[in-house]
Amino acid sequence: MGLKAFFGSFASKRQRQSSLSMCIGLTLIMQASYSTGAESNPVLDLPKGSEVAVARLLELRPEIPIISVYPVSVDGMFGIDLPGGTTLFVTEDGKHLFAGELFAMGEQLVSLSEQRRSSERVNLMAQVASKDMVIFPAKGKTLDYVHIFTDVDCGYCRKLHGEIADYSELGIEVRYLAYPRMGIDSETREKMSAVWCSADRKRALTKAKLGLEVAADKCADPVVEQFQLGRLVGVSGTPAIVTSDGRLLPGYLPAADLLARLEQ
Repeated sequence: MGLKAFFGSFASKRQRQSSLSMCIGLTLIMQASYSTGAESNPVLDLPKGSEVAVARLLELRPEIPIISVYPVSVDGMFGIDLPGGTTLFVTEDGKHLFAGELFAMGEQLVSLSEQRRSSERVNLMAQVASKDMVIFPAKGKTLDYVHIFTDVDCGYCRKLHGEIADYSELGIEVRYLAYPRMGIDSETREKMSAVWCSADRKRALTKAKLGLEVAADKCADPVVEQFQLGRLVGVSGTPAIVTSDGRLLPGYLPAADLLARLEQ
């Protein structure tokens, strides 16, 4: 494969994986207008040597919502995590910053940025209680599991759910989380709240994805929290699959294709 073809293919993959994060990162730098609904920049535990760079960034963009600061494998450089999976990199002298991917160039290109995002997704997904999900277990031995952010009105979410038995047959446990892609004030959010408030969530979810009405009393459902979690881990559309090792796979995948990706 020639260099042009290689980087064309690579760019396509990058676009699928993190174009949203890049856009959010650049917007934050230029506008400093991101709002998480919580106080920006609580007291941070800064690694030694990063103080000057972080102070300079906050001087220029005081409202930028920093989650964490950490050293990277490049001498004199630190990573800064922002909401949505965006990462900034700054030099310790506070003179240079870039938003993007940091790669290690060994026998192959390895995205250190994606490795960190994957690790963070694993930690975040582990905090979701099973009682707050709609789980379709594997049939027989469970080979692996995935979390899927879903929307009952999304066409490809419905297609995926129509094949839920195929995932089960291949040993994949599906753990659904709610992600009404039109927002928490949408009609879809109301439908999903009804699903999560139902006594039989699995049946209710299937009905909703068939376009049938689901009636349920209101409850303290986790739909809003799961929507916010989805945004935090980088979900931009549905279905969005988070693997057990933290990879984010956007879009519908047939059961056999998903199993192949899980085995990689």
